[in-house]
Amino acid sequence: MTFMQVIEYETTQAARMDALMDEWLKATEGKRTAFHSSLGKDRDKPSHFMQMVEFPSYEQAMRNSDLPETRHIAEEMQIACLDAPRFVNLDIVRDEQI
Repeated sequence: MTFMQVIEYETTQAARMDALMDEWLKATEGKRTAFHSSLGKDRDKPSHFMQMVEFPSYEQAMRNSDLPETRHIAEEMQIACLDAPRFVNLDIVRDEQI
């Protein structure tokens, strides 16, 4: 069973957020435990985003969160957001191609 963390945030600095994600990917190469990420932008509210990040397990997600590189980027991302990001931790209980 995999684990997914959903990060919901609002920003008017989408390019800055993309650059921070690229920076994190480079800085955590060979260290991170995340294996897949998708980013969605709200069509009705263009400043609203949701990022879904997949991990092998909750424990691996927490290990990833504890990386100094992750903490640094998270602080920078919070500065670029209009409000504090909201984190939702999901155990995937059903997963299928439809």
